[in-house]
Amino acid sequence: MKKSIVGILLAIMGLITAVLGMLAALYLKLKKDSQRNLAQLQETYELHIEDVTFRDLNGNGRLDPYEDPRRPVEERVADLLSQMTIEEKVGLMFQPMIDGRKDGDLHEHPTPIQAAATSELVINRHLNHFNIVQSVPVAMLAKWVNKIQKMAEETRLGIPVTISTDPRHVAMNNPGAGIQTEGFSPWPFQLGLAATRDEAVVEQFGDIARQEYLAVGIRTALHPMADLATEPRWARMGHTFGEDAELAKTLTAAYIRGFQGKTFGKDSVSCMVKHFPGGGPQKDGWDAHFSYGRDQAYPGENFEYHMIPFEGAFAENVTQVMPYYGIPLGQTSEDVAMGYNKEILTDLLRERFGFTGVICTDWGIVTDSKLMGVGPAMKARAWGVDELSVKERFQKALDAGVDQFGGEPQPQPLVELVKDGVVPEARIDESVTRILRLKFEMGLFDNPYVDEEKVGAFVGTAEFVQAGLNAQRKSVVLLKNDANVLPLNGRPKIYIENIDPDVAQKYGDIVKKPKKADVAILRLKTPFGPPQGKDFLERFFHQGDLDFKGKEKARILKILDKVPTIVDIELERAAVIPEIAEKSAGLLATFGVADEIVLEAVFGKFNPTGKLPIDLPSSMEAVRNQKEDVPFDTENPLFKFGDGLSYE
Repeated sequence: MKKSIVGILLAIMGLITAVLGMLAALYLKLKKDSQRNLAQLQETYELHIEDVTFRDLNGNGRLDPYEDPRRPVEERVADLLSQMTIEEKVGLMFQPMIDGRKDGDLHEHPTPIQAAATSELVINRHLNHFNIVQSVPVAMLAKWVNKIQKMAEETRLGIPVTISTDPRHVAMNNPGAGIQTEGFSPWPFQLGLAATRDEAVVEQFGDIARQEYLAVGIRTALHPMADLATEPRWARMGHTFGEDAELAKTLTAAYIRGFQGKTFGKDSVSCMVKHFPGGGPQKDGWDAHFSYGRDQAYPGENFEYHMIPFEGAFAENVTQVMPYYGIPLGQTSEDVAMGYNKEILTDLLRERFGFTGVICTDWGIVTDSKLMGVGPAMKARAWGVDELSVKERFQKALDAGVDQFGGEPQPQPLVELVKDGVVPEARIDESVTRILRLKFEMGLFDNPYVDEEKVGAFVGTAEFVQAGLNAQRKSVVLLKNDANVLPLNGRPKIYIENIDPDVAQKYGDIVKKPKKADVAILRLKTPFGPPQGKDFLERFFHQGDLDFKGKEKARILKILDKVPTIVDIELERAAVIPEIAEKSAGLLATFGVADEIVLEAVFGKFNPTGKLPIDLPSSMEAVRNQKEDVPFDTENPLFKFGDGLSYE
């Protein structure tokens, strides 16, 4: 027996030793690779001409046109393009995800998010557009940006990096759609901005977010979403401006004005409006990130309606556009995804709407993603062209009109297509010219660095925070107020759920059981169903039915029967809550606001003025019977678009 135990222990120790040995070998290899990459960097130089200092980015001892900010942008672009290798050109056409670090340093090894060491991506693969998805505190974010810009400056031509991000100002964490970041001012999510019905508030958000992005070195906003919320089950409804196309058009324009300014330049943040030509009408509400959600349905023949909000973006000269993953069933001559669809990107976007900016695909439509470089973690979202090889997919997307590939870290297949004569270099030059133009217009070639010492003076200032909280207040919608029970007065005994007790105790005495309370205040969120597949992103995309069920529904209704109850429902999607609405004494709808704001509304610290930006269905049967592409077609809605009370 003892020999058996000893044998088992020795086997375990041997296995541990082997694993540790493999990890040590991997660490040494990664370190050696990093050192070899970094050894390729060159010193940076300056030129002093007539008491003016210029950056000698290619280190040739003379001032090239692309290094001279006094020259026209088109001349600078042409000069740089003439000096670039095909590998450097193609590198510009990729925008993979990258992982920030809490200490502001660069990752010199792969991570679950980042495909390879930073030096491998920047130096060897010539990539210089990155989508940062980590929630790094703002001070460290600025430090990280400066470090990657320094690495880029020391490459052969010194082409600066462009950092992009999904929304960071909202209380919503989804690596596929947005991530809240410590330090930025707090705002409602986009559907909440629509609830304010205030164009000035939306433009103010864009302007403040622009200043905060600039302070930390983010130069591309992968937003706004101009999609319409005509399908209430869609996971991304909360990121839209609702289901009314004209309202969404107006607010999309205001949003972009705030970020880009009236004239695009060095103080602008480039907006990548999405998802052309409208990603809202997802068949049965399933999201197109996933294979079962690949189809966009138009049973109401309402394709044109979904493009109206994009007219607001084009009127403000939006600089970049992202098509969605979905296949627009029956709308073009072939049922292929937007990013591969020439009739969508060239015929419609380029020719009909006259768009001359950058078209960037949604993330990961060409290659399977890798987790730590081992095995496929997610299949490519190459809907409708699944049978094509990786090279054939690149070629088809380029033929469709794509300039840049989002989420793709491997440029080599495209390089090979050019070297093999399959893709003309002139076609690459066409896209690279558009991409470089933005870098020059934003002043990145002249100074890509941020002042790390001044981040606190421009990010999360008292003024910006107050503006965000005011927008949260304006977004609160009062849907029901039985017998004018609201606002509450005095200091009642309150039973709370999903509210910070430290905040609630400022307004009343907290009790642990509903029966002991004068009033209950519940914060609820739109329900959602279980994942339909095995994609790790599914846990972040709330899909499926919109109603409370079974024990949870019974539990909530039991509280409403015991004590007068104020319900706040956070509408990440349109909730189906007829019984809850009927039994509640007061009902609020909110869109990513703080507990403090909800309690301020309940206790009359401000008068709610928000209006519903969507219909709220009365049943799941009504949801299933409505058409995905048609607004306001849910039968007998519980509450209608535009509903919203105020205190008398």
